[in-house]
Amino acid sequence: MPQPPYDRTVPEDFLRPDDRSPLEGIDESFVFTYDTYADELGEHQRWSRWEDLEALMRGPEPRPDWIVTSSGAIDTELGVLKTGKEADVFLVERADPHRAGSAVVMAAKRYRTTDHRTFHRAASYTEGRSMKRSRDERAVKRKSTWGKQVAAGEWAISEWNALRRCWELGLPVPYPVQIDDTEIMMEWITHDGETAPRLAQVRPGPGVVEGYYDQLRDALATLVQAGLVHGDLSPYNTLAAGDRLVVIDLPQVVDLVGNPQGMDFLLRDCTNMCGWFRSRGLDVDEQDLFGELMAHAF
Repeated sequence: MPQPPYDRTVPEDFLRPDDRSPLEGIDESFVFTYDTYADELGEHQRWSRWEDLEALMRGPEPRPDWIVTSSGAIDTELGVLKTGKEADVFLVERADPHRAGSAVVMAAKRYRTTDHRTFHRAASYTEGRSMKRSRDERAVKRKSTWGKQVAAGEWAISEWNALRRCWELGLPVPYPVQIDDTEIMMEWITHDGETAPRLAQVRPGPGVVEGYYDQLRDALATLVQAGLVHGDLSPYNTLAAGDRLVVIDLPQVVDLVGNPQGMDFLLRDCTNMCGWFRSRGLDVDEQDLFGELMAHAF
């Protein structure tokens, strides 16, 4: 039976006047907006890799409110903050161009790869540690080009793990934001808007010195209770952020018991720090501090 011809006439109630909004009558839950970002970045800029990183490569939760996690955030390098034998530290600003006030400046510590030089007495720090692949371990011992790259990565991972662990223990360390290859992004420690000076550079009053010592003793006690030793603690890798003491440079953290020299490292840390406090007029003794800490360890 033949079908009637299809009526292509559009009913009048389907016609939309030119002044009618295309969204009129549509449920708002089905409507979304999106921001467009620049196709090209400026000099010394890169896209944030936060969302590309695995969970353990990001800082521990709960995270500080200032952390920028937007996939459209841009990292802008601001310059060198500090240079060292094994790594350099740069200032990097991370901001989402579509979110006003989101900008935050962080410290990016980058370990050298092929030009990497091992830490002084590095073998004594790494006693008790093992690498996942024996081939990498042999390469590091031979100090080949690949071995130097592996060593740089191992030191970066070691510091990252130490920062995470110390932060979770409530210790005064910079918040670890992320690790990407041999670069660790962390909190930039400041005082009055400037980089906080090293403890060796300041001459605080007696009250502040006493406060610093109390903070140091508490931090070392917490470390020892967790079975850890900084291993290279001195007034040069401790920052004076106003009344607050902040410990930095943690790649060589060792196991107090697992490392044969763990207790020697602890005593040396006590000696280095007590020497500074005595020079600032505080009557302290490294043997007394060491004994107090050992009481926390066992």
